[in-house]
Amino acid sequence: MIIAIDGPAASGKGTLARRLAAHYNLPHLDTGLLYRATAALLIDQGRSLIDTDAAVAAARGLALVDFDEARLRGREMGEAASIVAAIPAVRAALIEAQRQFARRPDGAVLDGRDIGTVICPEAEVKIFVTASPAARAHRRALELAARGERADYPAILAEIQRRDARDSGRDAAPLKAAEDAAILDTTLLNVEAAFDAARNIVEMRRAQTGARSASRRS
Repeated sequence: MIIAIDGPAASGKGTLARRLAAHYNLPHLDTGLLYRATAALLIDQGRSLIDTDAAVAAARGLALVDFDEARLRGREMGEAASIVAAIPAVRAALIEAQRQFARRPDGAVLDGRDIGTVICPEAEVKIFVTASPAARAHRRALELAARGERADYPAILAEIQRRDARDSGRDAAPLKAAEDAAILDTTLLNVEAAFDAARNIVEMRRAQTGARSASRRS
């Protein structure tokens, strides 16, 4: 079973993906970390974030493990990753690694912005997680404050709106819901309620898949 979870920044998709992976005992890949790690390598090398050749080389040199998540999940890296992710050649360089992860024997849970549309269009379960920009900015501010970082709400909201525009407007794999994705709006949901809603979607899709398989056999 492949579970594809997409959505904008701070919508809650990563938390849901981790919870679903643990619940169904499946491996999880936060594909956004791949772009953040690519951006981090460019910054460490003193290269421009829009240097296509350098960005592709950095992307191809990544492993899918041993990321410094504490650094990669910071605000600076999130903004940088959004810039790098808009480079078509970088996305192309990372596609096969993500697809190989999804092809594990028992399946996997992947979250990002193009999992259901580009990486795993064949996924049995597709969920597009969304929330209002204000709610997402509030969540991100709380996350930053919990890590001891400065949480400037107006700046965070403006950053989220910029990222939404960049991610949705890029030519390569723009952020959008797959046509057969279930839409989950978490604006008014806490973590437990959102997880219950996501799990219900998974169970419903599994039941539908099972019914179709049984029908074909008969």
